[in-house]
Amino acid sequence: MKYSLFLSALLTSAAFSAPAQTAQIPPQTSTIQVVCPTGTCAATPAVQKVQEDVLPINSSMRIDVVGQGVAPTNTASPAQAYALAKRAATADAYRLIAEKVKGVRIEGDDLIKNMMVQRSTVRTTVRAMVRNANVVETTFKDGLCEVEMEIILSHADFAR
Repeated sequence: MKYSLFLSALLTSAAFSAPAQTAQIPPQTSTIQVVCPTGTCAATPAVQKVQEDVLPINSSMRIDVVGQGVAPTNTASPAQAYALAKRAATADAYRLIAEKVKGVRIEGDDLIKNMMVQRSTVRTTVRAMVRNANVVETTFKDGLCEVEMEIILSHADFAR
């Protein structure tokens, strides 16, 4: 506390005692060194624009995914286990389609104490609406249900 009061008093007295002077500082060029571990980086260090894939107006694209769901062991019947595994696999397939179409937002948090990682958290989220997806095939073997799903996208689906 003593040091902060002393520092603020020193700065205040210096600000009022010296006449205000303005100086023009010429702009300086800075160089950025880019380290490329693969050796395939561009020679000039420039900001690279991310080019998004855009679907042409009169074309369509098919996306195929396979969702997986595991049957729980504490069910009343094998039919209930199958139904729950199928529902989980269908939800997983919808999530995979949404990730491919809209992308994934990733947030991470690390807690470091005494130069050691105490806790590391990674959270992924997807916000999308999936319509007109078709289930191609459903298989159930050894407690694992796989749902193959496809969706056909056209430019008109995104122009709305």
